[in-house]
Amino acid sequence: MLEKEQILLIVYFTVIILFFIIFGIVFFIAFQKRKNKLLLKSFKDQQRFEDALFKSKIEIQEQTLKNVSWELHDNIGQLLSTAVMQINMLNTNLDPELANSIQDVRSLVGDSLQEIRNLSKTLNNEVIQNIGLKESIQVELTRFEKLNFLKTKFSVTGDKTDLHPKDEIIVYRIIQEFFSNTIKYSQASSLEIKIEYQIKNLIISIKDDGIGFSKKNAKAGSGLLNMASRSDLINAKFEYETAPGEGVSLRLTYPFKSNNEDIKNNELG
Repeated sequence: MLEKEQILLIVYFTVIILFFIIFGIVFFIAFQKRKNKLLLKSFKDQQRFEDALFKSKIEIQEQTLKNVSWELHDNIGQLLSTAVMQINMLNTNLDPELANSIQDVRSLVGDSLQEIRNLSKTLNNEVIQNIGLKESIQVELTRFEKLNFLKTKFSVTGDKTDLHPKDEIIVYRIIQEFFSNTIKYSQASSLEIKIEYQIKNLIISIKDDGIGFSKKNAKAGSGLLNMASRSDLINAKFEYETAPGEGVSLRLTYPFKSNNEDIKNNELG
């Protein structure tokens, strides 16, 4: 009888120990799930905050560029237009030899006026949205050709698909950032850009024939970080390849958004 009670007591304590072990395991698993959920929520909150911060930064940059565009077009452009008119008036009272020299000055001022007007177009997001991505790129490339910065080649394939307006601006700014880096640092003589409209994606490929650089030594301030951040903002895939002496190539893959995503973007904007 005593032995039976001992066995029951052992079984009883064994069950209690197993219960606490199982309870401990379940509690630990629940704790880990709760911890992971909180960490995930914290990460998503941080991501949303960073996205909102970057969107605000983009909006401020766009407004600044728009203001500069207005200043160039309205103020400086007006001053140069007045200068052209005054040169025309002056030209009528001069002898032919001096008139020819003045005509050269007039042409130079006229070219400067046209260059400022073209530059103002590339800075104003409203103009870019009105004339479209292809035409905006062509304006930049034509400007490079006229200023003898680069020889350019531009091609578009596939059936055109409209981008979300705000995304179109960001795509153009990424391209513009690449152009700027090419002009400033690459020592390139030619630039090639291809746009390919696919069923689900827009593929943009750009390549210069400049000096390139080592990817290991790439600096965050070189424009690459800015292009990558802008790409993340529109869920586009940003890739680049370079090596010393081999130029720089960029490939941007932008996924076309559904109507629901466009509505969501409009609400966020």
